Amino acid sequence: MLYHLAAYLFDNISELSFLRLFQYLSFRTIAAALTAFAVTLIFGEYVIRYLYVKRIRDIPREYSTISTASKVGTPQMGGLLIILAIFLSTILWCDLLNRFTVMFFLALIWFTILGGIDDYRVLKHQNSDRGLSQKTKLIWQTGYSLVLGLIFLTPGLSPVSSDIMTQLYIPFLKSPVIDLGWWYLPFIVFVIVAITNSVNFADGLDGLAIVPVSFVIAVYGIFAYVIGNAIYSDYLQFFFLPGSGELTVVCGAVFGASLGFLWYNAYPAQVFMGDVGSMTLGGIIGTLAVMLKQEFLFLIIGGIFVIEAFSVLIQEKIGINWLGRRIFYIAPIHIAFQHRGIGETKLVIRFWIIAGILALIGLSTLKIR
Repeated sequence: MLYHLAAYLFDNISELSFLRLFQYLSFRTIAAALTAFAVTLIFGEYVIRYLYVKRIRDIPREYSTISTASKVGTPQMGGLLIILAIFLSTILWCDLLNRFTVMFFLALIWFTILGGIDDYRVLKHQNSDRGLSQKTKLIWQTGYSLVLGLIFLTPGLSPVSSDIMTQLYIPFLKSPVIDLGWWYLPFIVFVIVAITNSVNFADGLDGLAIVPVSFVIAVYGIFAYVIGNAIYSDYLQFFFLPGSGELTVVCGAVFGASLGFLWYNAYPAQVFMGDVGSMTLGGIIGTLAVMLKQEFLFLIIGGIFVIEAFSVLIQEKIGINWLGRRIFYIAPIHIAFQHRGIGETKLVIRFWIIAGILALIGLSTLKIR
C-alpha cells in the first residue's frame, strides 16, 4: 500500500523525491521487519488477554515422566498475533501486484484457515487429540500444494521463466542436476507437506520453534535478495528470477513478527502459537522454498525441523508399525530429550544454537558453489 502510494506521489510530485527510498528492497525490508515487530508489541498484550478471557487456552498432553502442569491455562492460538503482524506489514510495504507476493498471500490465507480449524476443534472438545485428523490435514496441505504447483508450472501464470521452471537445484552446485518436467508437481507437494508438518512437530516447548523459524526466514530472505538481483545473481553464479526480490520484504515481515512473538513466547511463555501459527509459518517457509527453487536448502537451514520430523517418522513408521516397538521413549525428539532429564530452557537454547550454526552453513552455500 505504502509502496504503491509512494510510487504514485513520486511520479506526480517532483518535490517528493525522497520517496525514491520506497523503491529500494533494503529499505522496505527493514521497514517491514520493524513494522511487524512493533505490531506484535503493540497488540500482544491485548491479544493475549482476549485469548485468556475467551478461554482459548492450552490443553497440553500428559506425559508420564514430564510434568505439563505449568503449561495448563496458557493462552493458545497466539499465532493469530504473528499472522496479524505479517499481514499488516506486507500490505504496507510489499508490491501487491507482484506475482511472488500474491502466491505468498495464498499460503498465508490457506494455512491460517487450516490451522485455525484444527485449534478450534481442540478447544471445542477440550482434548489435544481431537483436532483435525492427520489424514484431513494432509488432504488440505496436498490441496494447497497442488494449487501452488499448477500455478507455478503453468507458463503465463508462473512467476518463474519456463527455462528454469522445472529445473532441480541443490546447494553447493552451480548448475541444475536434473529437469523434472511435470514430475516437479509431486515434488512440490512433497516439499510443502513435509516442511509444514516438520515445523508443526517442533512447536512443543517455549520458544523452541520460533527462533529456528527466524533463522530459516532470514536465510531465505538473503537468497531472495540475491536471486532477484541481476548483478548479485550473476556475480554469485545463481539463476536470476525477476521480481523474486519482493520476497525479501516478505521475509523481513515474517522475521520481525517472529521476533515480536518471541517476546511473549520465551520461557515461561505467556502465549503459545498453536497450529494456526506453526502450520502457517511452515506453509510460508515451504512456499518460499519452492518459489525460490531452494527446496534442498531447507535440509540444511531447517535441520532442527528435519530432525524433529524424522524422529516422528522413525518412531511411528519404522518403530511401531514395522518393528512393533518404540525407537525413542517418545517423539518428537525434544520430548525424548526432556525425558532424559535435560531442562526445558537448556534444551531450547541448545536447539537455538544448532539452528544458528545451520543457518550460517546454509549462507555459506551462496559462495561455496
